[in-house]
Amino acid sequence: MSPEPRADPVRWTWRTHRPGQRAEALARAWLAAELATPADALALARDARNRPQLHGALARYDCNWSHSGGHLLLALGDGVRVGVDVEQVRPRARALELAQRFFAAEEVDWLRGFAAGAPRDAAFARLWCLKEALLKAHGHGLSFGLHRVAFAPDDGAAAIVRLDPALGAPADWTVRMLDAPPGCVAALAWRPRA
Repeated sequence: MSPEPRADPVRWTWRTHRPGQRAEALARAWLAAELATPADALALARDARNRPQLHGALARYDCNWSHSGGHLLLALGDGVRVGVDVEQVRPRARALELAQRFFAAEEVDWLRGFAAGAPRDAAFARLWCLKEALLKAHGHGLSFGLHRVAFAPDDGAAAIVRLDPALGAPADWTVRMLDAPPGCVAALAWRPRA
């Protein structure tokens, strides 16, 4: 899997990640290389919600990362707020119960159309990734509420059908599924900075 073309305001890549390993060192090394800055001079800190942020001369850039299993997904945006999520597709006996609690009604209905087991587990993980990537780009993450964004789940373009006004307008957002390692799903979201 290769990064997106440089014409996008967002670059992304995959790295191997050992479960239990802190991802920030790997993220810092990649960001430093992408930004032609020594890793020890990279002005990277966490905000009050523990979201990574670049400061100083690099403040126009935004970064985000996510890891699951042995995979780390890293993203760097220029002039945008960016979020990513990667999830291993795994058995979720309570997928519908979780969806009823956290997802929009039309998303729950879509999930009901899948047979229990692997097909439903993959569909659930796909929706979760789309939502989490957008919420991470927004800056609040999951604590803001998965129910505040609804996707047309069967739309390959990951179209937003409903969005809490605090998240902006759907037209402001670019959200897409990424090619992911086998057994995983991944999503990328960004919007221009205010």
